[in-house]
Amino acid sequence: MKSILNYFFRGLLFVLPIFATFYIVLVIINWANETLNSLLYSWLPFEIPGLGILTAFLIIMLLGMAVSWAFSKPIFNYFENLIARTPLVKIIYTALKDFTGAFFGKKKKFNQPVLINLTEGVDRIGFITEQSLGHIGIKNRVAVYCPHSYNFSGNLFLIAPDKISPLDIPPADAMKFVVSAGITNIEN
Repeated sequence: MKSILNYFFRGLLFVLPIFATFYIVLVIINWANETLNSLLYSWLPFEIPGLGILTAFLIIMLLGMAVSWAFSKPIFNYFENLIARTPLVKIIYTALKDFTGAFFGKKKKFNQPVLINLTEGVDRIGFITEQSLGHIGIKNRVAVYCPHSYNFSGNLFLIAPDKISPLDIPPADAMKFVVSAGITNIEN
């Protein structure tokens, strides 16, 4: 009986991450399909599976192209400035824009994995986001973002430079290691 339960839990450990990943992807795809299909199917007399996803991809791609064209930049800058001046919306918008820019923008911020020493015998992996904090009146500190495991959140620590050691691993591997709570193997 014990070996049957053992096999069951091994199978569960194999199936659960795969199922959870596919489930999350399917929920996102279904949401995009349902949202856009309700608009598109009012124009078409028949249904085309995946049309909503394809349309969302094309719209986002076309917006990306339009933002990079020189003649359209003033228009997008106007709307961006309008959003950035709206109370409450400004906080959410700028935080999300900066966060996505840290991953995908020209100024990638999560590219310097480090080990920070919190107390004697307790270290944490993080990413340097700012080398100098003099522009906000803080001296002799480095901004280090430490993501939480299994979550899309983290903490920002202002650490003395002598408490930081650079890690010689790719940033993506460091992020996977932290987010997986140290379970993911990192090969050098």
